[in-house]
Amino acid sequence: MPMKDTRQDGTPMPYLDPILASASNFLTALFILILSIYLAKWVSSLLEKGLRRKRASLGVINLLSQMVRWSIITFGVISALQRFFNVTSFLAGLGIIGFTVGFALQNIMQNFAAGVILLIQRPFNVGDTITTTNYTGTIQAIDLRTTERKTLDGRIVILPNATILANPIENFTRANRRRVELTVSVVYKSTPDQVRELVLEAIRSVEGFIDEPRPMVVFNTIKASSIELTAYFWIDTKVTDPYTAKDSALTEIKAMFEEARVEIF
Repeated sequence: MPMKDTRQDGTPMPYLDPILASASNFLTALFILILSIYLAKWVSSLLEKGLRRKRASLGVINLLSQMVRWSIITFGVISALQRFFNVTSFLAGLGIIGFTVGFALQNIMQNFAAGVILLIQRPFNVGDTITTTNYTGTIQAIDLRTTERKTLDGRIVILPNATILANPIENFTRANRRRVELTVSVVYKSTPDQVRELVLEAIRSVEGFIDEPRPMVVFNTIKASSIELTAYFWIDTKVTDPYTAKDSALTEIKAMFEEARVEIF
């Protein structure tokens, strides 16, 4: 004789209770997961729009959006699993393992934290020319662990973010101006005033030259057969770079010295 699913009064048979409970837990967990995914997508979308209105960098937008999205999804997964077993005890066990793994990955986590700070504070952006840790170059890429830059001689240098954050950063692009320094030696018989005027005229012809701060030409060393002078002038880094400006200035100085019959030592 077949087993009935209900009693005579219509109430469910006891053996169905675990099945119904499991089905209920499964549907509830599924609902929580779906809700958390849609909620994560909605909240991260609102955050992205708000950050774009505030003109935050793309790196910061992506970072914060992903952190919020995965935090909500993680919370949803934990809540869903709670329907089947005690997640607290499970997480406590994971905590011990996590501590061990975290200690082993300490340097990686430091670089990750430094990457977050760099993306939020933005001491430099992709395309900026900076000097830090004795390297000068143009930023090519910034991620959560490392920063890639291309040096002036074409090398690609990848440094950990924690190292960059722990050292002074000089951003030439953000300043929009940079001082150029060059040294020239002329024979002892040269007239200082004439040489100074020729050098000033030459550096004023350099593309990107700016009048303020004012350029200077200083005679700093008198030797047995020559006089050494140093010229200081400022350029607009949006127009040119220090190496191009220095090359142009020295080329023009040589041409003007030859025309004025000033001998270079």
